[in-house]
Amino acid sequence: MNRYRNLLLAGVAAVTLSTAAMAKDTGLIFVSSEKDNAVYVLDGKTYAPVKTIPTAARPRHLQFDPERNRIFVACGRGNAIDIIDVAKLELVDRIANVEDPELFDFSKDGRTLYISLEEDAALGILDLETHFAEREGMPELATAEPEAGDGGDEEEEGEEGEEEGEEEAVPGLSTVETGEEPEGVLANPDGKTVYVTSEVANIVHVVDLASRQIRANVVAGNRPRRFALTPDGKQLWVTNELNATVTVIDTATDKVTGTIEFPPPTGARSEQVTPVGIVMTRDGATAVVALGRANHIAFVDAKTLEVGDYVLVGQRAWNMTFNRDESLLFVANGLSDDMTIIDAASRKPLKSVPVGRVPHTVLIDD
Repeated sequence: MNRYRNLLLAGVAAVTLSTAAMAKDTGLIFVSSEKDNAVYVLDGKTYAPVKTIPTAARPRHLQFDPERNRIFVACGRGNAIDIIDVAKLELVDRIANVEDPELFDFSKDGRTLYISLEEDAALGILDLETHFAEREGMPELATAEPEAGDGGDEEEEGEEGEEEGEEEAVPGLSTVETGEEPEGVLANPDGKTVYVTSEVANIVHVVDLASRQIRANVVAGNRPRRFALTPDGKQLWVTNELNATVTVIDTATDKVTGTIEFPPPTGARSEQVTPVGIVMTRDGATAVVALGRANHIAFVDAKTLEVGDYVLVGQRAWNMTFNRDESLLFVANGLSDDMTIIDAASRKPLKSVPVGRVPHTVLIDD
């Protein structure tokens, strides 16, 4: 068991929490660890470890359901989406037999889950009510052991040594064919459209939900990864990992209206600038882009599209989230096995916290 997992497990004894008294808005921080096969829970004020929640293999994307009572976890190597109860801090359910889920998003009403299915080159549309009503009982909640070795360089491409078997049908799941290696998924809150990136085709698919057909294919940059929608819903921003850009798309016309280029920060080479994660402030004034192997994040003026401050973080900054009042920004660093906490007003790093091997996504229950 690695030193980070030991640190987090050891801290549990020092933190006394009554799960019966816990509810939403606990301030707890949740971080998925791809190689420890777990979600780590930290205290939101002290950043001390609270609990380790084992999951199926290779947990990555985390997202609250609309009521914020449960956290859904995409476990790519476990072919499952695990479900964690926020009050109990326990794995309580699982959507099984989902082949290599990458990312997902909820419909606004929480009844539908939109999932990028990398192996199937498809967008999965899962009716949750149908799924839970028609499945043959709750699946076994077996969890994966931590992987051997250090954190290291975890690649996202195909895995070796995995056995191929006949896929079992997932009740309530239908699909829309996409380009190869779909990744980012964003459900427009208008309930009419879902956006999906294809990393291989360098395309953003615009899926019309009424017809369940692709309405438009928008050419983005090289290897498009993640999305952010401006608060007014008029612009869709897409990070392009392999040519250091963000593509800006007009959602009314499905046309590209701008491209933001990121020069390498001091000390980094141009090929290390690999944008993936992106968040936007609620007022729509500022976007923040994680620059991957350049080990920085970039603040961008969302009105002028001008790149502003670069902030040094850990190694391979991948995904980020603000706390509720947007005073702090939490950055998962996949290759230094830590999380950088940044003061948003001064744009200065405050602290680095170890969070297990290959941390992927950060959520805050506030």
